[in-house]
Amino acid sequence: MNPLNVITKDITKYTLSLDKMYPKAYDKLTTNPYTKTRVILMNGTEYESVWFLHQFARHTDNTEIKNYLAIVRAQEQMQQKRIACLKPINESILETTISYEQLAIDLTATLAQNDTDKENIESLNFALLEDFDHLYRFSNLMILDKEKLDPKMLVGGLTEITPARPTLAHHRYPVDNIKKPMCAKKSKLYSKLVAGIITAAEQQTMNYYMNIAQFYKNDLGRKLYSEIAMVEEEHVSQYESLKDPTCSFLEQWVLHEYTEAYLYYSAFEEEKDENIKRIWEEHFEMECAHLKIACMLFEKYEKGDTRSVIGDGEFPPLLKLGTNKKYIRDVISRTITLTGDKQGYIDVMKLKSNADFFLYQQEFVGDENTKASHVVIEKVIKKNGQDYRYEDKKNEIKELQNRKIDNITLARKKC
Repeated sequence: MNPLNVITKDITKYTLSLDKMYPKAYDKLTTNPYTKTRVILMNGTEYESVWFLHQFARHTDNTEIKNYLAIVRAQEQMQQKRIACLKPINESILETTISYEQLAIDLTATLAQNDTDKENIESLNFALLEDFDHLYRFSNLMILDKEKLDPKMLVGGLTEITPARPTLAHHRYPVDNIKKPMCAKKSKLYSKLVAGIITAAEQQTMNYYMNIAQFYKNDLGRKLYSEIAMVEEEHVSQYESLKDPTCSFLEQWVLHEYTEAYLYYSAFEEEKDENIKRIWEEHFEMECAHLKIACMLFEKYEKGDTRSVIGDGEFPPLLKLGTNKKYIRDVISRTITLTGDKQGYIDVMKLKSNADFFLYQQEFVGDENTKASHVVIEKVIKKNGQDYRYEDKKNEIKELQNRKIDNITLARKKC
């Protein structure tokens, strides 16, 4: 599929009415988990697009570009509102959160297995274990707060729920989250897509947690969302640092629109819900029209060749969300004790005692026994005799197999 070859209408003909912006929501009990994750992914993709276009508008004095930015931005906002309201009213904050973490896990694992860029793969695998542990922490909060639905049911048994690198170990000195950027002109198209997709997805998670924390119904939940939101800030910083910062705004716009078209077409190809499938199809055509505008402006004002950004336009292999249990277990077994170390990664045991990681842990975490990510597990163990898990077999890491103890030393302290 090549989005440049898709027949589109004039850009002004894609306005969505207020009625069309409010779709029929999915059924939270019968909808496939990966349909829910696609809704979250595309919501985040549109959010990223809207704010990129706002930033672009604030950095150009070209009237023609500003006008097109305004038209496209309004349409991206319409798409975002439509997608956001696919979530049903009766889906709780925690139920939605489980889908957010399932997306983070299986999207990250899928991208890592299909990329060839070493920096991308290392970053994806590193953050994968942290999102995996977040799913475990939020699932236990769901049990503690007596939510009606079982986390295993929400993930459809497609993603395991078990601890990985403990959340308390995720709090790093900010500089250690900044990685080496790619060179857009030398990087493969798929690798550029990966950096953009995962940045948008993690940004959506960060935004959700940082805004929803204040609305949770108890102090422990508010604290847990706030703590994990800080980790998502680290993930966004890490992923966005992989992107080439030397690309012009117009060049970035071309890639943004191409990424959206790629994701909508991927979603369309995979979607089983016919109502949502039609939405993906309609939005795909809109993004093809947006892409053509971005390409036109790039060629007009920078005399650029869009082939330097997106090649001939033909999509690389499409994104297919699915279960990744074996891959995740392998990554856990190989990288559980890693932490960030400037532009690279290092085993915590190899860090010097005065490393920034340990100093930041002391300042930011303080008394580990009072922190929400640990307390929630301790409370479930005290209440039920063991933590909540969904595992096909025992955890890959010996230190994490005991269901009556929450290990918060692994990957955090020199033992």
